[in-house]
Amino acid sequence: MEVKSTTKFVRLSPQKARDVAREIQGLAVSTALDILTFTPKKAAQIIGKTLKTAIADAENNFSLDAGSLVIKEAVIGAGPTLRRFKPRAKGSAGPILKRTSHISITLVGSPPEKKRRAPRKAAAAAAAPAAASDDAPAVAAAAEEEGA
Repeated sequence: MEVKSTTKFVRLSPQKARDVAREIQGLAVSTALDILTFTPKKAAQIIGKTLKTAIADAENNFSLDAGSLVIKEAVIGAGPTLRRFKPRAKGSAGPILKRTSHISITLVGSPPEKKRRAPRKAAAAAAAPAAASDDAPAVAAAAEEEGA
């Protein structure tokens, strides 16, 4: 089961937020929260909030155990850019771009253990003796009729 949480229009450059998001991808939720708590960046605080929201959604809306959750992906997209202008020399103006971000975190419950299947040749070889044992009473009866 996948749980997705999104925070939009965060007043933070996507480039700066991606540095933090790359650090937590693929980690268990508890480990990621520890990393975000001790990362001294604004992005860490905002991504931490979004992660806590996703954990709460998983527990309350999907009845998943928080201990088994893993961060599948943490995506930072670019939001709209606020354009401002600063006066420069000789009456000109220089642009200032105030960038925004959309933060999206997807959690997934830890995958269940997969049952290993025997290779096809081994499965066919295992089935052959079982078929022979099913015919054993018929073969024994036929041998008795020939011998009698």
